[in-house]
Amino acid sequence: MTALNVFEHPLNERMRAFFRVSELFHRAQHFLLASTEHDAQAAILTLLELSEVTGRFDFKRELMKELERQSSGLVALRQTPGVDMDKLVDILSQQKALIHRLHAFNGPVGAAIKHHEFLAAIQQRSKISGGLCEFDLPMLHYWLRLPAEVRRDMLVIWLKPFALLNEGIELILDLVRESTVPVAYRAEGGFFQQALTPSSPAQMLRVILPEDVSYFPEVSAGKQRFSIRFLELELDSDEGRTRQSSENIDFKLASCAL
Repeated sequence: MTALNVFEHPLNERMRAFFRVSELFHRAQHFLLASTEHDAQAAILTLLELSEVTGRFDFKRELMKELERQSSGLVALRQTPGVDMDKLVDILSQQKALIHRLHAFNGPVGAAIKHHEFLAAIQQRSKISGGLCEFDLPMLHYWLRLPAEVRRDMLVIWLKPFALLNEGIELILDLVRESTVPVAYRAEGGFFQQALTPSSPAQMLRVILPEDVSYFPEVSAGKQRFSIRFLELELDSDEGRTRQSSENIDFKLASCAL
């Protein structure tokens, strides 16, 4: 079976925020599992990015609203013939439990980080290029030289609130991804355009390509239509430029709406 490369593009602000938090959380988890000082520092910086992204608006409220919206839509499927009732009941149960846990969480997620003197100092200095040198933040470099397991235990505590957010986001994104079966299309001369359906607004586009191709999709989306340009990266160029492929490119596309 040919290996596939999937490129996903969110189509509204809420989904873009979910994608960003998911990306940052998984990056933090990656660095958390490693043991070097550089990995620990990268984990803290990613944690601070998570705090900043989720602090721009009431992220917990937006997550609960999306879980409730999806749950209402899924409840209506109970009367649809052929629906896997065991799977449906399991998903509805997961949604209900997550909404309850989010509701029980006091205050904005990650608010404690903003009042943590150690983390606040790192966040302030991290905005300066090269601002995390030992002479700038001796307490950070003291912390980095603690045993790896001590650092990891502290990072787990700081990341715990975001783990709850990520659990909800992963459930939402998985349901959206599974809502549509990919359809085969051809991009003539590396370009494809299609109208969006206003009555059933898509939340995500998924462009699916074989893993070994030499191009990638760049998506541009508005309220009424979207376009995809397939670009090639000039790896042998000193400028690192991209150019639109002149090939007729076969790909699969899922316009996911739930």
